[in-house]
Amino acid sequence: MRRQVPLVITFVAGMLMIISYFIPRQPFGGLQNLFNQWFIVIVAFALILGALNLIKVNAEKIRRKRPGWGYSAVLLITFTVTVISGLFWGMEQETVFGFIFRNMFVPLGATMFSLLAFFIASASYRAFRARTIEAALLLIAAILVMLGRVPLGSYIWRQFPMLANWIMAFPNMAGQRAIMIGIALGTVSISLRIILGIERSYLGGGE
Repeated sequence: MRRQVPLVITFVAGMLMIISYFIPRQPFGGLQNLFNQWFIVIVAFALILGALNLIKVNAEKIRRKRPGWGYSAVLLITFTVTVISGLFWGMEQETVFGFIFRNMFVPLGATMFSLLAFFIASASYRAFRARTIEAALLLIAAILVMLGRVPLGSYIWRQFPMLANWIMAFPNMAGQRAIMIGIALGTVSISLRIILGIERSYLGGGE
């Protein structure tokens, strides 16, 4: 019963959303806005459950003194301070929450993005090894685009910026459209599998 009820709710909600998209008249016309409001309420409860689970997992880790429990203590302290400051003093720039956001969260995000740049560079080095014709074409296109995006490229040859723009506007755009079409088809297929009850992994199992 615990599995059948979510499947029925998912099927009914999915079919109503599809019908409201193709029949935008009453009584189906306002269903999308109604479901969007319900979605906001569900997300709010999901955030509360996520916060409680975060506190439970890290508190258990601190209590048992598991490896890395100090990081969990820092996480819980900063989480508590941030939530309390946002609830009682607001989230404007001059508040405690704004200070935490500007001086802690933003630098941490910049650090994560800087680390991501090194990972991208290492992945590019492995991908650009010209072992095949496709890898060689990718390497040549990447070099041309990089030369067209920096001032040094225009000093070497004036047509490098124009060539880089052409690569980005035509071959790159064609690849992006193919990827987007694949993503759209994958989204439609997985949505139909979920609505029809074929895909049940979101229920906590693969049955």
